[in-house]
Amino acid sequence: MEDVKSYFLDTYALIEIVKENQNYERFKELVNFSSYMNLLELHYIISRNFDSKKADFLIDKLKSVLLKVEVKDILEASKFKLKHAKKKFSYIDCLGYAMALNRNIKFLTGDNEFKDLNNVEFVK
Repeated sequence: MEDVKSYFLDTYALIEIVKENQNYERFKELVNFSSYMNLLELHYIISRNFDSKKADFLIDKLKSVLLKVEVKDILEASKFKLKHAKKKFSYIDCLGYAMALNRNIKFLTGDNEFKDLNNVEFVK
C-alpha cells in the first residue's frame, strides 16, 4: 500500500490551488491541512480580489482541514521567526511552518523565502 503524503498548505499554496495552477494540481486530492490564520489570510485575499461570497464558500469548504494551534507551535514559531529575522517571515507563515514541523508533515509553499528550508515542498 502506498503511503499517503500529507501537507500543510500555507496561504500561497491555498491561493495557487484556488487559481488552478497546474503545478499544484497533484496536491488537491491529498490529505492536506492548514490553520485558522491561513484561512483568515485566504478569506481576505479572495474577498479583496473577487468577492466575499466566493471567499465564504472556500472557507466553508476548507474548514475540515484546520489544525488546532498548540502552545508548542507558538513557541516553535517564535524561535523560527527570531532565528530568521532577516528574512521577514510573517507571523502566520512562522506559525504554519512550526505546525507542519511539529506534526511531521511537509510545509507546501511557493514563497521564495522558504525555498531552501528543511521540511518544505517548494512549488511555483
